[in-house]
Amino acid sequence: MRVVHVATGNAGKIALRHLIEDPRFELVGVVVSNPSKVGRDAGSLAGLDAVTGVVATDDLGAALALAPDCVSYCALAETRFFEALEDIKTCLAAGANVVATSPVPLMYPWGLLPDSMIDPYQELCREKDVSLFVTGVDPGWANDILPLAIASTCQSIEQIRCSEIADYASYSGAPVIFEVMGFGREIGDMPMLFQPGMLSSAWGISLRQLAAAFGFELDEIRESVEQEPAPEAFDVAAGHIPKGTVAALRFQIIGVANGKEVLVIDHTTRLDPDLRPDWPLPAHGGGCYRLEITGEPRYLVDVTQDSAYGDHNDASIASGVGRMINAIPSVVAAEPRILTLLDLPLNTAKGVFATTLAKDGNI
Repeated sequence: MRVVHVATGNAGKIALRHLIEDPRFELVGVVVSNPSKVGRDAGSLAGLDAVTGVVATDDLGAALALAPDCVSYCALAETRFFEALEDIKTCLAAGANVVATSPVPLMYPWGLLPDSMIDPYQELCREKDVSLFVTGVDPGWANDILPLAIASTCQSIEQIRCSEIADYASYSGAPVIFEVMGFGREIGDMPMLFQPGMLSSAWGISLRQLAAAFGFELDEIRESVEQEPAPEAFDVAAGHIPKGTVAALRFQIIGVANGKEVLVIDHTTRLDPDLRPDWPLPAHGGGCYRLEITGEPRYLVDVTQDSAYGDHNDASIASGVGRMINAIPSVVAAEPRILTLLDLPLNTAKGVFATTLAKDGNI
């Protein structure tokens, strides 16, 4: 399948590597925003020794003129939301299917965005016979496919809690660390993410999608935030954390039905692993994704990750990107519309063994 890839940041670089190395895909174009990356070979941008002959451009229209079957979109949308929405429209209007890690609201926009914002995407999909699928890790597989897979074995459920527990000290995405999450700010100086209603918007999509999968509607979504100051100044991969500023935080988004807290997303994020030992701690190493089901039977599932290219933070990004790229064949084959987890087959990773087995002569 012919693919144009957009963005080569933390997530985009991993996606680009996947597209180059996976024999299911033919990379035909790469779009970047950094002028210093224009004209560079895709292999170099992906951190590979391979020379692909595909050079980066900053012209999305020119890349779409190559008539890709699909666009993989990994541009940051948290700080350029409306620009990212327009990028997605441009891709769909060009007749390309789209898989993306952002904008997150398009993962499950119903109940969050007005119909006036959703309908243009649905109309473009129908008109151009293409589909759109937005996914990731959290929001993403950690609070959709993971809880649904385990819950399918239960006789009854009272509550599902999906947690991310991670040390972000090695995460180099400065815009996310400082602008979105507000690390390094004075205690009480809340960034945009923690303004009233924003957490419910960002993670409410996951809660509503889960509720839809289980066949009920939420009456209310509640949210809470706690911040912890740095006892001393220190540096992390993204920059400097002054003494007394935010160095750890915990936030929860809670779905309520019939007065009961039935679905919970719980995030504990530290830049120093010694801070707030009373908050949830990872099962192993620097981070984990945790699923807790109160029901019959009860479950506690910890998912820990590692990567040949880095630590738990790199592995986490890679898992969300892998979900996106592996979905391409199913998205291209799907009915033309905004797709969710509930529209795609469970196994969207057919072919991930292809490179290894080909080397061994098995295929």
